[in-house]
Amino acid sequence: MADSSSSPCDRHVIDATLKWVDDIVIKHNFCPFARYVRTPNQIRCVVISGDAGDIIQSLYDELRHLEENTDTATTLVALTHPSIASFDEYLDVLAIAEQMMNDWGYGGIYQLASFHPDYVFDGSDVADAENFTNRSPYPLLHLIREADITRYMKKEEDAEKIFSHNIEKAQALGCPYFESVLEAIKKDKPAL
Repeated sequence: MADSSSSPCDRHVIDATLKWVDDIVIKHNFCPFARYVRTPNQIRCVVISGDAGDIIQSLYDELRHLEENTDTATTLVALTHPSIASFDEYLDVLAIAEQMMNDWGYGGIYQLASFHPDYVFDGSDVADAENFTNRSPYPLLHLIREADITRYMKKEEDAEKIFSHNIEKAQALGCPYFESVLEAIKKDKPAL
């Protein structure tokens, strides 16, 4: 489910984001819960082209949307402002977003996951394949209900196994694979 007021440029960002969910996240089981909300189309995807202030306001609006619309399982907020293209700037916005979620009283109710085209895990080398588990075609803030995570985790033996599976899978596929799939997604070409 996409924002119905999206422009053609926004539509491309939404399409690329959802293709990434299908072709990377679900295909490689990086998030075992994604398939449960993707098939019945319960993923809301919106595009925010404004600066940090606009992003924070939109994040609040999306939290309210989730609170008022139980048919939306999760929201992906795609960020297209040029300043967010920098991973360091993105991390600054992410830190503010996490703090604001707590200030608004949403801490423990919603979780904020982060994805970026240049994502690098703390302590990882920029060239490590494991970073591709969190690399997306566009910078994203992912809002997830904590209750849903708890419910889905009951079906999983161990959360640590998900993380280890993701690293092993990413290393087995390698950086060139992910680079080509992400490039194809952004250019709207068929993936490998």
